[in-house]
Amino acid sequence: MIRSHTFLKNIRVFSRCMSGLLPYCRFLGIIVVVLFSIGGCSEEPSFTGPVLKWYTFDEPSGAFVQAANTCSRESGGQYSIDMVPLPADADQQREQLVRRLAARDPDIDIIGMDVIWTAEFAAAGWILPWPEDLADTVIQGRLSSAVESATYEGRLHTAPFTTNTQLLWYRTDRVETPPETWEEMIELAESLGEIGAIQAQGERYEGLTVFFNSLLASAGGSILDDREDQVELDEDPTRQALQVMQRLALSPSAPSSLATSREDQSRLAFEAGESTFMVNYTFVWPSAWQNAPDIAEHVGWARWPAVSKEHPSRVTIGGLNLGIAASSPHPEMAFTAASCLASEENQRLAAQIGGLSPTIVALYQDSEVRETFPFADTLLESLKSGVLRPQTPLYNDISLAISHTLHPMRSINPEQDVSRLREKIRRALHSEGLL
Repeated sequence: MIRSHTFLKNIRVFSRCMSGLLPYCRFLGIIVVVLFSIGGCSEEPSFTGPVLKWYTFDEPSGAFVQAANTCSRESGGQYSIDMVPLPADADQQREQLVRRLAARDPDIDIIGMDVIWTAEFAAAGWILPWPEDLADTVIQGRLSSAVESATYEGRLHTAPFTTNTQLLWYRTDRVETPPETWEEMIELAESLGEIGAIQAQGERYEGLTVFFNSLLASAGGSILDDREDQVELDEDPTRQALQVMQRLALSPSAPSSLATSREDQSRLAFEAGESTFMVNYTFVWPSAWQNAPDIAEHVGWARWPAVSKEHPSRVTIGGLNLGIAASSPHPEMAFTAASCLASEENQRLAAQIGGLSPTIVALYQDSEVRETFPFADTLLESLKSGVLRPQTPLYNDISLAISHTLHPMRSINPEQDVSRLREKIRRALHSEGLL
């Protein structure tokens, strides 16, 4: 397998921790990038307009900072963008933003939003819907799943910026052909003995909800109905999803740490050579080349395993969208600035040096992006069929209901837990009880 030389030249350490696919994905490494502005020695414009504050996660590669600087420069002095870093943890990000937005804090103009916040923030009136002319611009050529994640009640409330989803990563020196289903993977892993471990996310947090959501969708089911206000959880697909979770947790191929494993723990175990399979996000690719090049030489990728051969897998998407705070003193300029931040140029930059998957479909054919993502075709295929988590203002309560009910996975009872899940989610939809 050939290394992506340009990407590796720019990256010293590349490691990301997901929370809710956060589902936006965050990086825990230090990425050192040396970039020089293009355009000679022309003087920087003097900014006479307002300073727009962009609250977003502290993206470590410098891609977001460079995007902010580029858009500020291209505004011709109409505005400048100042990036305000939020904590690495998604829950802490949301907590800080909710407090400020509920208090109508005028310091926030642009928000880097996890895709699961759209409905909550829009319903609360904390973010503004996009004007139709700009909305057409920021959704043109974007992945439909990313556009759907940015939409609430038929209106675009955020601009699709970056996206992500999980793939199956496996050892090509141990497995000739990647398994197509979870049952095939578990049986193959068990046949390999101690080296056949499957790394997955089993801790009681958003990642467990994501795991269940992906399995359920892959089995043809859904957590809520089409109106997003009633529990669906059809019997057969829900039971199939729970059976896979139980089967994995009780299998000898499950690592002993499954109940406390998140994305980064899975990555570290895989890099240590202890495992043959791993479901995880694309940040594991450059991380393996940096931290375990001998293992990286034998890492292959494939689509996330299906629940059955009758239905291709559908995997939960995450990502970062850009919202405009309702309390911003400069909403018109903020919309213009956010449109610039989400442009093709800046998505290409975020992919090349930050390893963040673009929402613009055409970029998956871009030669520089494909050098960074040699798995671009598999990733794009997965994203095109990707599934969202429930788009409801009450999603946080629903996620807690799921992760609390299904943890630890080894205690799942597929026959009993279908009705338990339905009742817990029904209560969450009606704000009954606290978890």
